[in-house]
Amino acid sequence: MKQFSSKRSIQVLAHLLKEYGIFDIVISPGSRNAPLAIHFSETDEFNCYSIVDERSAGFVGLGMAKSIKKPVALTCTSGSAAANYYPAVTEAFYQNIPLLILTADRPSDFVDIFDGQTIRQKDLYQQHSYGDFQLLEDDKENAEEENFSLIKKAIEICFEKQGPVHINIPLAEPLYQLVSEIPVFPTVEKTIQKKKYELPSNLAAEWNVSKRIMILAGTRDYSEELEMQLTQLVKNHSAVVLTEANSNLTHPKFFNHIDRYIFNFSEEDFKTYAPDLLITIGQNIVSKKIKQFLRKAKPKNHWHIHEVWQPDTFFSLTEKIETKPEVFFSKLLPFITLEPQPYFNLWDVLRDKRDAKHKEYCLKAPFSDFKFFEILADKLPEHANLHFSNSSAIRYAQLFEYKTDSIHCNRGTSGIDGCTSTAMGFAMKAKDQTVLVTGDVSFFYDINGLWNNYIPPYTRIIVFNNGGGDIFKIIPGPDSTNALDEFILTSHHKNAEHLAKHFGFAYTKVDDEDTLSRVLDHFFKHDEKAKILEVDTSAIENAAVLKAYFEYLK
Repeated sequence: MKQFSSKRSIQVLAHLLKEYGIFDIVISPGSRNAPLAIHFSETDEFNCYSIVDERSAGFVGLGMAKSIKKPVALTCTSGSAAANYYPAVTEAFYQNIPLLILTADRPSDFVDIFDGQTIRQKDLYQQHSYGDFQLLEDDKENAEEENFSLIKKAIEICFEKQGPVHINIPLAEPLYQLVSEIPVFPTVEKTIQKKKYELPSNLAAEWNVSKRIMILAGTRDYSEELEMQLTQLVKNHSAVVLTEANSNLTHPKFFNHIDRYIFNFSEEDFKTYAPDLLITIGQNIVSKKIKQFLRKAKPKNHWHIHEVWQPDTFFSLTEKIETKPEVFFSKLLPFITLEPQPYFNLWDVLRDKRDAKHKEYCLKAPFSDFKFFEILADKLPEHANLHFSNSSAIRYAQLFEYKTDSIHCNRGTSGIDGCTSTAMGFAMKAKDQTVLVTGDVSFFYDINGLWNNYIPPYTRIIVFNNGGGDIFKIIPGPDSTNALDEFILTSHHKNAEHLAKHFGFAYTKVDDEDTLSRVLDHFFKHDEKAKILEVDTSAIENAAVLKAYFEYLK
C-alpha cells in the first residue's frame, strides 16, 4: 500500500508540480525533508534520484535541467545542507537553467535559538534567484490557500525566467505521519507570461547603413533555426559571425576560433578590424581577447539579444533586445539589405592565413595537452554530448572543431566546482552518449560527482592530468610570484585509478600519442561500464607548447 506524507503543504506542492509537468526530483538525505522524500518517492509520476552531497546534487539537477530543457526540483534537509546548493544556484542563475529549490526548514520560531541544523534559510539565495518564497506551516490560518498560490507563482516564475526559484518549507514535528489517500485538489489555470516582441523601426535602418557588422555568439544551446538565419547573413558576405565551441553554431563562413585570429592584435588592428555595429547573442564569452578587443573598439552601436540578460559587457550597449535571437532575426531579415561588404573579406584573409598556420603547427606539435585536444576532435563520435570543465579545458576546446552541436560548459560563473556533477546529471537524462573532458584539478575537486547510482554505462570521462592547474602557467601574471606551485597552481601527484575503481568505472591510462590514438578508437564504444580515460601529460611543458602555438601563428 502506498503511503504519503500527511503534511498538507507537501501534498499541495506535489499536486502543483504534476500540474506543471515537473517530474524529476533530486533528493539529498535528511530528516527534516523526509516528508518530501517520502511523498515524492511514493508518487508514481515522479522520477526520484538520491544524491548524497548537496553541493554535487545541485549541479546534478542543473545538468538534468540542461538535458531535458525544463525545470528540475531539488530538495534537502535544513541548515548547511541548503547552503551547499549555493554554487549550483549561482550557476543556474547566470546560465538561466530552471531549478526549483525546495529546502525543508525548522518552524520559523526555531531560527536563531541554537536549535540543531537551523540557519536563516528564508531568502537564502535572494541575490541569485528569480523568486524566493516561504510556505506557511500547516497549522497557520489559510495555510492551504496561501501555499497553493505561492507555489503556483514560484513554478511559473521558474518557467518564465528559466532560472532558479527557491521555496523554503518550514515543517514542524512529527515528520513521519503518513496517510494512504490524498485529497483531490483543484486543477490549475496556468498563467505563464509569454512576451511578444515588435521590432523597433530604427534597427533595420541602423543595419542598412552599417558597413562593418559583427555578430558575436556566446554560450548557448544549438538552434537549427538560428543557424539558418545567420547563414543567410554570411552567404553574401554581409556580416562577420564569430562563434565559440560552446555557441553550438557551425558553418564554413562563421569564424569559429576567435583567439586563433585575434590573439596578437595591436592597437592599429583594433581599429582595422573593429565593427561599427556589434550584435551579441547568447551568454558568457570564453575569449578574454575578444572582450579586450571590443572594449577598445567601442562600436557605434551594440545590440544585445536575450530574453532575460542585457549585460553591457563591452561598455557600448545601445539596444536591449528582450527576446530570443530566432524571434529577433525572423523580424529583422525581411527589412534589411544583404549586400557584400569588404569587412567580411578583411576577416576572411586573416582567417585563411591563421588556419594554414594552425594546420602546420598541428603536424609538428609534440605530445601534450594541445595534441590531446587535436586528437580528441578527430576521434570524438558524432552527436555526443560534449562537456568541458572550466579553466584550460574550455580554452583548449576553442582551438579545434568537433563533430557535434551539443557542447556544454558551466560558463555562468566559470568555476571548476560542479563540472563533473553537471555532466553526470546531463548524462542521466540524455539519449546520446555524454563525454566529459576535464582537467585534473577540476576532476579531483568534484569527486562526489561520481557518487551517483544513475550514471549510464555509455558515459565517458577523459581526464587530462598535467599535474596541477596548468591554466596558471598559461595566463599572464601568476608565474611572476613565488606562490605559484603550492598555492596557485596546486601541483600534485594524484591520479584517477583508485577513484575509478572505487566508483565502479573502467579505467585506462595513457601517456603517449600513439597509445592515445589507439585507445580512443575503442573508448567511445558501448560497454557494460562507464569509463574513465586518464591522459597523463604531467611530464610535459604544456604551457610552453601552447605559447609556441600562438607564436607560430604570427
